[in-house]
Amino acid sequence: MTDLRALFSSNESIDASEAFTNRQRQWELVASALEEHLRRITAPGFDPADLEAPRTHLIVFHGVGGVGKSTLVRKLQAALGGTRPAQWGEPVWAGHRLLPVRIDLARSAGTTFEDVVLTVRAALATAVARPLPAFDIALRRYWEVLHPGDPLDAYLERGGLVSRFGKALPQQTQTALSDVAQALLLPGTVGTVVGEVTGALVGALRERRQTVRALAACARLAPLLETEPDLEVLSFYPHLLAWELNRLPEEKKVTPVILLDTFEDTADRQRDLERLLQRLVWLMPNCFFVISGRSRLQWADPALHGQLDYTGPAAWPGLATAPGAVPPPRTGAPGGRQHLIGDLSPEDCDDHLARRLAKDGRPLISPAIRAVITARSHGLPLHLDLAASRFLEIRRTREPQPADFDHTFPALLARTLSDLTADERHVLRAVSLLDAFDLDLATRAAGLTQQAPARRLTQRPIVTENPYALWPYHLHGAIRSALTEADDHTDDRWTPADWHQAATRALAALGDQWATNVSLTPSRMFLVACLRQGLRLARDHRLTGLGWLIEAAHAYTDDSVWEPLALPTATEQAPDTPADALAELLTAIVRRQHEHRQRTAERLTAVLDSGLLPAELTEMALYYRAKAHKDLGLNDASRTGMQQVADIGGRLAPKARRGLANLARLAGDFPTALAAVPTLGWKGRHHRVLGDIHWSHGDTAQAIAAFEAGRAEAEQHGAAGERAMTQVRLALAVSFADPIRADDELTLAHQLLDGLDQRANTLLAHTVALIKDAGTSSVTDRAQNLHTDIENAGLPYLHRFVELALAFHHAVRSEDQDLAATIGRLRQLTATGDFAYFTDIAHYMAGLPLPGPSAIRWTTSEEHVRTAWRRLVQARQEHLRPGR
Repeated sequence: MTDLRALFSSNESIDASEAFTNRQRQWELVASALEEHLRRITAPGFDPADLEAPRTHLIVFHGVGGVGKSTLVRKLQAALGGTRPAQWGEPVWAGHRLLPVRIDLARSAGTTFEDVVLTVRAALATAVARPLPAFDIALRRYWEVLHPGDPLDAYLERGGLVSRFGKALPQQTQTALSDVAQALLLPGTVGTVVGEVTGALVGALRERRQTVRALAACARLAPLLETEPDLEVLSFYPHLLAWELNRLPEEKKVTPVILLDTFEDTADRQRDLERLLQRLVWLMPNCFFVISGRSRLQWADPALHGQLDYTGPAAWPGLATAPGAVPPPRTGAPGGRQHLIGDLSPEDCDDHLARRLAKDGRPLISPAIRAVITARSHGLPLHLDLAASRFLEIRRTREPQPADFDHTFPALLARTLSDLTADERHVLRAVSLLDAFDLDLATRAAGLTQQAPARRLTQRPIVTENPYALWPYHLHGAIRSALTEADDHTDDRWTPADWHQAATRALAALGDQWATNVSLTPSRMFLVACLRQGLRLARDHRLTGLGWLIEAAHAYTDDSVWEPLALPTATEQAPDTPADALAELLTAIVRRQHEHRQRTAERLTAVLDSGLLPAELTEMALYYRAKAHKDLGLNDASRTGMQQVADIGGRLAPKARRGLANLARLAGDFPTALAAVPTLGWKGRHHRVLGDIHWSHGDTAQAIAAFEAGRAEAEQHGAAGERAMTQVRLALAVSFADPIRADDELTLAHQLLDGLDQRANTLLAHTVALIKDAGTSSVTDRAQNLHTDIENAGLPYLHRFVELALAFHHAVRSEDQDLAATIGRLRQLTATGDFAYFTDIAHYMAGLPLPGPSAIRWTTSEEHVRTAWRRLVQARQEHLRPGR
C-alpha cells in the first residue's frame, strides 16, 4: 500500500510503498490466493498434467528467525481446518473441502523428502478413504526396493504418522495392489509380489488392455513404473498423486493445502532437498502450498537454472519480485506471492529500501546509504521505515549521505518504551548491557529481587528466545543499539552512575554463574561465553575490579584451545584500565594463531609496559611473550622470560619450568632437560617433554610410549588442547619408524586439532606428513610450500623441522647432493646453537661423519644415537624396496 506520509512529504512524484502487514492481513493474503486457486482448478480445461503452465498455486511468508512464522503457519493450519480466530473473518470457499497438512522442515525435526511425500499421502488416506492406485502401486514398489524388510506400516508408526492420520495408508496401498492383480488375472501368490504386479501392469499399459483402461489415461505411469526407483524417481511420483486427485468423484473431492514450515532448513550448497521439494510443488498444481522461511524463495531467479528444475519469472510469476521482473504472462494471474513477516534478512532489507522509495522506476536511496541503514536496522522493519522518512526529510535541503544514517532513532526507543511498565523498562535497560541473558542474569543486573518483571519482558516481541542457547534470551539488536546510543528523554532514564552500577551487577552475576558451572559440570563453552560478555562489560564500562575474570582468563588459556573471544576492537590508544589491559592481553594471546609472532611479542610488551595488569596476569603476559620469543628463535630472551615466571612461583611456574627444559633441549643440553622431567608433573606436561627427548635420540619406541602416556593423561583431565598437541608429536615419532601406522595417527591428529585453532601444531602435522612420505615423490615440492606457510605464520623454528624431514627423505633416496644442500641450510638455521642437534642427526641419517667435534650433550653415547637414526633410514629403504 502507499505510504501517505512519504507521499505528502515531497513536491516530487515519488513512489513510496509500504511492505509491512499484520497477521490479519496475512490471513487475507492467504484467503485471497486460495480463493483464486480454487477458481482456477475448477475452471473448464484445467489439467494437472500440464507441465508447462506457470505455477501460481503457492504463497510465501518470510522473515528473520523468531518473528512468529511458525506460529502463523500453525494458525493458518487451524483456520483452514475450521478453527480460526474470530477477527479473521468468514472463509470464501464454501462448497470446497480443504485438507490442511503442515510439514515441519526444521533440521531438528529430521524430516526427509520421503517423510514429506508420505505425510501428504497419509493425510489423503484419511480424507478420501480410498486407494489412489497409480500413486500407491508406485509407492509400494519404491518402498519394497529401497526399504527391504522394513514394512511401511512400521515406518509410519515410528515416524508418528499413524498417530496423526491413522493406519489407512498401508491398507489402501495393499488394496490398490490387490485390485490391479485381480484386474490382470494374476494368481493369488503372484498378486502379493510388488515387482510381479508392476511388471504385468506396465505390459498391460503398453498394450492398452481394457482391464487397465482407467490407469492407461495416466500417460506417465508406465515410464515411472519402469524406472528403477530411488529418491530422485520418488520426487516425480507426486505427479501421479495430482492425477489421482483430479479424477476423484465429486463426493470425495478434496483440495490439499500443504504448509511447508521452516523452509530455510532445506538450504545447502547443492540445493538437493530444495530441488526435490520444488519438483513436488511443480507437479501438484491442484494443491495449494503455503511456504514459510527466513528468506524469500529464489525460484523465479533465472540464475538458478541448472540447480533447480523450474526457474525464472515465467515459471513462477508470483515469485518474480526482483526489479525488472517479467510480468505474469496470463491475464488475471496473481502478482506478488512473497510476503515479509517482521524482521528482514540483510538482503531483504536492501531490497526493501531499494523499493521503498523510487523515482522514475529507479531506487531513490543509494546503495551506500542502504548498506548503512541495513546494518543499523538489525532487520527491524520499523527502523527501515524511520530511515526512509529521514531520507526524505534530509533530501528537502541537501543530498543525504551515509553518515546521516549511522545512528539509531529516538523514536524507535520511544515507541518501544511506551509499551512497557516501569519495572520492565528498568529490566530492559539492564539487559541491553548483555549479549544474551536468562531470568537470573536479567533480574540481578537490574538489581531486583523478583523475576516477574524479567519474565514479562521476555514475553515481549523485542526479546527473542532460543531455548537451546546457553542463555535463552537476547534483545533485538536495533532496540539494544537505541538504548545504548540514542538520547533517552523519558522521566525514568538512567544516569551514568546507574549504568555503571548495572554493569557492575551484571559482571558479578556472570561471575557467580561461571563459578557455579565450574563447581558442578565445567563447560568450556560456558567459560568462553562468560568471558566474552564479562570482558566487554568490564572494558566498555571501565570497571576497575577484575575479580573472577582473572581466574577465568587462566582457565581459558590452560588448555591451548583458542576459541575466538570476539573482544572489543582495540583502539589506537594504549590501555588505561585493568580491564583494557586484560582484554588486550587475551586478544594478543588468541590472535597469535593468526598473526606473526613478532606482532604478538610487541602487543604483550605494550601490555606489560602499561603496568595495569595485576600480578597473576603479569606472569601470564611474561609467559606467552617468552613463548613468542621461542617461536621467533629468540631463545635467550625466551629463557629470561621463562625464568622470571618460574621464579615468581605462581600457577604458571610448572609451564615455565617445562619451557626451560625445552629450551635446554633446543640448545642440545639433553641431560639437563631429562633431569627436569621428574619435577614437571602433569601441569608441566612431563610426558610430552620426555617424548621430545626420546625421539630426538632416534628412540622412537620410548618416544611413542611417552606420547601415548601423555595423550591418556590429557584425556583423563579433559584437556583437548594438550591431547591434540601430544597426538601430533606421537604421529611425529611414528612417522620415522612406521609410515603405515603414521597414516592413522596423522588422521587422528587432524581430527583432534579441528576447531582448536592451534596454528603451530597444524603446521607441524603437515611436516609430519612429509616424514611419513619420505622416499616417495612430491616431498620436495610440498616442503617448499610448507616453508611459505611457516614464513607467513611467523614461526621460523618450524623451518628446521621441514629441513630435517627433507634430510630424512634425501638420506632414504641416497641423494647425496640434495642431502648436502639440506645440511647446509640446516647449519645456517641452527647457527645460534639452538636445534644444532638437527644438523648432527642429518649426518647420522646418511652415515656421514661430522665435520668437527659436536657440542651436543646426548643422554647416551653419540654412537648410539648415530646408529639409531641410521637404522631408521635403512628400515625405510627396506620398506620402499620394490617387491617387498
